Amino acid sequence: MCTGRVDLSFILRAFSRGADGVIVGGCWPGECHYVTEGNYDALATIHLCKKLFQQVGLKPGRVRIEWISASEGNRFAEVMSDFALRLRELGPMGQAEGIDSSGLSTRLDAITRLIPYLKLVEREKFRVPIRTEEAFDEFYGSPRMDSLFNDLVTDKLAMAQILRILEDGPLSSGTIARKLGLDRGAVARQMGLSLRQGLVSFDQEQGSYALA
Repeated sequence: MCTGRVDLSFILRAFSRGADGVIVGGCWPGECHYVTEGNYDALATIHLCKKLFQQVGLKPGRVRIEWISASEGNRFAEVMSDFALRLRELGPMGQAEGIDSSGLSTRLDAITRLIPYLKLVEREKFRVPIRTEEAFDEFYGSPRMDSLFNDLVTDKLAMAQILRILEDGPLSSGTIARKLGLDRGAVARQMGLSLRQGLVSFDQEQGSYALA
């Protein structure tokens, strides 16, 4: 299967089912078997996944991409051994980040629900015009990408997490901030916006928010 077929949802599903790490192995750049250069699409997906993980408090080193041809059996073994060692150093998913199973599920679910939006943003705003590994690494590590990500993704990701956690019952803004590791002021701002949009309601007696 071409690595270009590896959807972000596949990666998140693996983590949701207990994986501590995901590695994608693809054809070397310039050696695409399908003449689609799908390996660059996979590279973009991995870069985006890393940024999303970092944003929600998960270690980006849990996702990795490597170029390995079908004839490179020794390299495949070396890469997999190195990745396994790296995962042992990182520790169990969630536990090593200080996030309980419920919090981990909330974060992964929130990212998953944003996938249609993320695909649109990636196509319209995050597309790298030059198809080289260096160009992708440079763009995704640039201040421009950080600014775009903050403007287009950060708030929506926070909102997705908040709405997901409210599915389990009403919570105060302080509890939401603590459970998600978010700034309390940022949560209050998001809740104000959600109230205006009719997404949540506020119980003044309990001091808690609930889904509308």
